[in-house]
Formats: sequence, C-alpha cells, structure tokens
Amino acid sequence: MKPNRRVHIGLDFDNTLIDYDGVFHQVALEKGLIDEHVPVSKMAVRDSLRERDQEDDWTELQGYVYGMRLSDAAPYQGVLDFLKKARAEDMTVSIVSHKTRHPYRGPRYDLHAAARKWIENGLCDDEGALVPMERVYFHETKPEKINRIGSEKCDVFVDDLPEILTASGFPESTRAILFDPSFHHRDMTSSGLTLMHHWRDFDTVLAEL
Repeated sequence: MKPNRRVHIGLDFDNTLIDYDGVFHQVALEKGLIDEHVPVSKMAVRDSLRERDQEDDWTELQGYVYGMRLSDAAPYQGVLDFLKKARAEDMTVSIVSHKTRHPYRGPRYDLHAAARKWIENGLCDDEGALVPMERVYFHETKPEKINRIGSEKCDVFVDDLPEILTASGFPESTRAILFDPSFHHRDMTSSGLTLMHHWRDFDTVLAEL
C-alpha cells in the first residue's frame, strides 16, 4: 500500500469475521441432530445431516443459529486484535455482507438485526465500537454486495467465498484476499487471489500488496 494514505479495508461477515464451528456443533447436539462423534465444525455438521438426507434440518438449523443463537458465536482468533490495530492506524473498515433477511425455513428471525446486534456487542472494546454501525452493510444478493464493495472503493476485501472475489463484477482496483482458515482452497493461488489462513497474518498480507 502507498504510504501516507488512508487504507479502506472491506470485510465479509459470515465465516470471515465470525466463527460458527462451535455454535453449530453445540446447537446440533442440543437438538439431537448429531452425536458427539461429529467433529466440531460447521461443515462437519452440514455433511453429517446431508449424508442422512436431512437437508431440511440443516436449512432450519442455519436459520436458528443465525437468528436466535448468534450471540453464542465467537469472532475468529485475531479479529479483535486486527480491528484494534486498524483503528489505531486510522484505517477505514467496512463490513459488507450478503445474507437473506429471513431464513428459508422455520421461524422468520430477522437475520440482519441479529448480525448487527452481534457486531455491536462483539466487535468492541473499552474505547467503543471497532466497526462503526454506519459502515456495516447487509445486502440480500451477491451482486448487491459486489456493487457495494465497488461503490465504497475498498482497497482490499477479505472474504471466505472465492466466487465473490473472482466474480466478473468484482472491482479491479480492489485487492482480493481469500480467508481460508481450514486450508480448503490451496488450489486458488493460481487464480490471482491472495490466501490468508489466520487473522494474525493480515499485516504480512497487507505489506505484500
């Protein structure tokens, strides 16, 4: 990055800032959908249910976790330290996410409101909010999300979904960082994406841009 320039960092929300592994496993156990032998992983819970043809249970579980139980989810390790450093260095930080407002199945929780409450309560310290709420954007579709990344003129955008970062409308001026904590996307390096496996690595990644 060029020196003496205020950097604008854009961040996805689900599975990028917020780690769902523990809460999905816990809630699935509580509901009797899995047993304790299923690994503590959101994807392991999903795969276990799909293997038993319980796709509807998986869909309803997502709505419940993203709505009623979001407060039980934790930020990824290193997220709070990164956000504190970004604030100290006067970086602009925006959260840009796509998620439906209501679940596809089950009770009609307001998923946007739940996510905003999690950000307000979880991404803060004694000095206040680490991401101002006026810099939090939730859209219901991927194209709307990509358009927002462009209109906000993000210098960098971090996302766990390769299809967002490689979409035809993704702004060319924004450097794409693929957050891949489970090393699922080693093959994506040839696509021109920068891979980041832990939030403690963000300084190194940023210095290389």
